[in-house]
Amino acid sequence: MKKYIIYTGLLLGGLLLGYLFFGGNSSEKNVETATTEEHNHEQENQLWTCSMHPQIMQPEPGDCPICGMDLIPAESGGGEVGPQQIEMSETALALANIHTMEIGDSLSGEHDLVLSGKIVKNEEAKSVQASYFGGRIENLYINYTGEEVRRGQVLATIYSPELVSAQQELLTAAGMKDSQSRLYESVRRKLKLWKLSDKQIEEIEASGEVKEYFPIYATVSGTVTEKLVEEGDYVEQGQSLYEIANLSIVWAQFDAYENQIAQLEEGQQISVTANALPGKEYEVPITFIEPLLNTATRTVTVRAVLPNKEGRLKPGMFVRGKVAPAKKKNADIEEPQLITVPKSAVMWTGERSLVYVQPNPDRPVFEMREVSLGAAAGGNYAVTDGLSTGERIVVNGAFTVDAAAQLQGKKSMMNKDGGKTSTGHEGHAGMDMAGSEGNANMETAGTGNVDHTEMQERIVVPEEFTNQLNGVFDQYLKLKNALVEDEAKTAQATANKVLEAMNKIDMSLLEDREAHDHWMLISKEVIGAAEKITESEDISTQRDHFKHLSAHLSKAMQLFGVGQTVYKQFCPMADDNAGAYWLSRSEEIKNPYYGSAMLTCGEIVETIN
Repeated sequence: MKKYIIYTGLLLGGLLLGYLFFGGNSSEKNVETATTEEHNHEQENQLWTCSMHPQIMQPEPGDCPICGMDLIPAESGGGEVGPQQIEMSETALALANIHTMEIGDSLSGEHDLVLSGKIVKNEEAKSVQASYFGGRIENLYINYTGEEVRRGQVLATIYSPELVSAQQELLTAAGMKDSQSRLYESVRRKLKLWKLSDKQIEEIEASGEVKEYFPIYATVSGTVTEKLVEEGDYVEQGQSLYEIANLSIVWAQFDAYENQIAQLEEGQQISVTANALPGKEYEVPITFIEPLLNTATRTVTVRAVLPNKEGRLKPGMFVRGKVAPAKKKNADIEEPQLITVPKSAVMWTGERSLVYVQPNPDRPVFEMREVSLGAAAGGNYAVTDGLSTGERIVVNGAFTVDAAAQLQGKKSMMNKDGGKTSTGHEGHAGMDMAGSEGNANMETAGTGNVDHTEMQERIVVPEEFTNQLNGVFDQYLKLKNALVEDEAKTAQATANKVLEAMNKIDMSLLEDREAHDHWMLISKEVIGAAEKITESEDISTQRDHFKHLSAHLSKAMQLFGVGQTVYKQFCPMADDNAGAYWLSRSEEIKNPYYGSAMLTCGEIVETIN
C-alpha cells in the first residue's frame, strides 16, 4: 500500500513537472506566436502614401508615381471618414502650411473698416508765388523743391523792360509833382500794383537812377513743393514761379468703396497710422466725404486733417485708416449677430463662396461647405449663412485641401457633385501638378497667407532649373504688361505662355528634398492661377487671379532666384484695400491691378537679388 502511495505521488509529481516544463513554455510560445502574427498582420495592413498626393495608397514603400517623392506610412484614422470628407496626414498638413481656427460671432456694428490712403498737401494752406511783372529771370535763389522759405525772403531777381519804363516815368513825374500831382500819384499807384513797396519807390526817387533788376519776395512762409521756372526763362505778368505749401497741417486722404460709404459719416473718428511711423497713431475726425463717385475706381474720397508741426508726415506717404462703422440711426433695433471669417478662408468661384470645415478638431479631416457672404470689412468677410459659432475652418491652405479633395473624387470647388476627375498626370512624374484647377481666386489679405513656408533663405538649385524659371518670369512680365495696358485678350493669351513655360520646367533637377517640396507647392498654385486667367475674358477676374500668381511666383523668386534683380512692388488699394503684390524688372511703378485708372499707384517693398 505504501509503495502504491509512493508511486502515485511520484506520478503526480512528474506530471506537475512536465506541465511546468512543457505546458508553461507552450503558453509562452502561444503568446509570442499570437503577438508575432498580430504584428505581421499590422505590417500587411500598413499602407504607404505621398505627402503631396494623399490619393496614392500602396501596400509597400516606394516612390510616388506622380511626383517621384518617397512614400511615407499612411496614418491610421481615428474613425470612419464621410463620403464627402477628405483626410490628410499630419505631414501633408505641415508641408502645405494648413492652419485652422475656431470662428466666433460679433456684432455687425463692431467690424472696423480699414481704408488705404496717402498723405497729401493741405489745399487750404497752399499758395502760388507769381511774378507781378513780365521779364527775364536773372537769378533764382530757391533751386530745389523741399526748401523752406519765410515771408519776405528774396526768391529771385528779374529784369523787366516794363518796370524800367515805369521807373523813368516815375522820375519824370517826380520832377513836376508840384504842378502834375495827379500824374505823379498815378505813376506811384502803377508801381504799387506791381508789388513795389513805398520804401522801394522812395529809394528810386532819392537815387534818381533806374534799377535794372528787381527782387521778387515771398508773400507766404512754407515749403516749396514745386519749382516752375529756371534761370533765363522769360515770364509774363502773373506767371507762377513756385508752389509753396504750409505742411504743418496735412491731409490724410483715403478711398472708400461703394459698399463702405453707408458706414462712414463726417465727424466720425478715424485712427490713422503710417508705415513710416510705427507706433504713432493719430485719432482725428473725418472732415470731408466727397459727394461724387469716381466711376473708374468705384470709390469716394474720405479726408481727415492731421497736425504735422514736426514735419514727420510727408506728402505721398501711404497711410491706413481704421474706422468703427457709424451707428444705425434707429438704435432701438437690435442688430443681428454675424459671423466673420478671414478672407483667406474663402474660395470664390464667381457663383459660390466655399470654405473647408474641420468637423473634429482632433482629426485632420475636412469637408467643403457653401456659405453666403455679407460685406467685406478689412481683412474679413461677414458670413450670413452656412456657418455656426464654434465651428473650425481652414484659414490658410484651403486651396491645397481642395486640390486633395479633387484628386480623391470628393466634392470640391471645381467639382461640386464629387466623383473622380482626370488630372492628366496619372502614372508619370511630370512637372504639371495635379489639382491645379482648384487654385482660383485665393485671397491674400496681408499677403502672408500665400506663403507655403516662413523660410526666407535662398536654396541652391541647378543653373538649368534657374534658367527654366527665368523663362516663366519672362512670360509673367508680358502678362503683367498686358494687365497694365488693360488688354484682357492679350492677358488671356499670355497666360497660356506662362503655362507653356511652367510645363518646360524639369522638376527632376531638384534633387534636394527641401527644394523639391517647396516647388511642388508653388508650381501647383502658379499653374492654377494661370489656368484661371486663360479661362476668363474679364480683366477684373484676370487681375484677381494675377495677384495669386504673383504671390506664389514671388516666393519662388525668393527661394530659388532667377539670376537677376527683381523688384517686388505693392499696391495698398488692390484687393479691396487688402493690398496686392507684383514683380518687375524695373523700379518704375506700373500698376497691373488698376492699369490706366491709377497707373503709378504703388511702391517698391523688396528687392530680390
